[in-house]
Amino acid sequence: MPAVNPEFELRLARDEADLIAAQHLRYDVFVDELGGDGALVDHDARLERDEFDPFYDHLVLFDRARNGAAVGVYRLLRDDQAAKLGRYYSEGEYDLTALMGSGRKLLELGRSCLHPDYRGGMAMMHLWNGLAEYVAEHGIEVLFGVASFHGTDIEALKGPLSLLHHRHLAPEALRARVLPEHFQSMDLMPEAEIDRPAAMKATPALIKAYLRLGGYVGEGAFVDHAFNTTDVCLILDTAAMSEKHRGLYMKGTGA
Repeated sequence: MPAVNPEFELRLARDEADLIAAQHLRYDVFVDELGGDGALVDHDARLERDEFDPFYDHLVLFDRARNGAAVGVYRLLRDDQAAKLGRYYSEGEYDLTALMGSGRKLLELGRSCLHPDYRGGMAMMHLWNGLAEYVAEHGIEVLFGVASFHGTDIEALKGPLSLLHHRHLAPEALRARVLPEHFQSMDLMPEAEIDRPAAMKATPALIKAYLRLGGYVGEGAFVDHAFNTTDVCLILDTAAMSEKHRGLYMKGTGA
């Protein structure tokens, strides 16, 4: 259970201990809770990690009232960092040609998660405030990254996936597309047949949060059997955000 009065501290991981704390939380969420796995996952040490971690910035939320445990994390990769690495993580699932050719300053988001005890509270707002400061500091214009539905049963997800396709598809100029060899259409039923309340209820909170900010999704879903998820590519153009959305996103940052 969370502390009655959490004492949050948010920072970019500054050493190996901070990164390990983030990887412990990721193991709890992505492996224990969601059933994921991967070549570099360390089950003995309970660390969810991969070959990309050393190249990314890791925004980590700690609760000092919980013995300093990590309770929230974002993994961040700017376009200049991607140039050194040679690729984005998302390129394993999506064709990013439109985004990379846009001439905009890009930031890839990934491995976003919160400890279950901290969902629906202030922890997400703390993470978003830190993310907003990072975006402002580096002049980021477009944020993107994969977000997941739990499970790989497309029939069970046809309502929410179809709703995303019909209502929230990114403009062509920024539209990432699932790689042809992995393409799973999200246009699975006519818009008029979608039970919209049920579809929204079945959509993960993180995806709904980005949609509320004016975010879009790329074309097609990626079925990730290793992680037991069905992924969509979220895209957020900061220039297209309304003042209402910008105020929500930047709340408390001083920006």
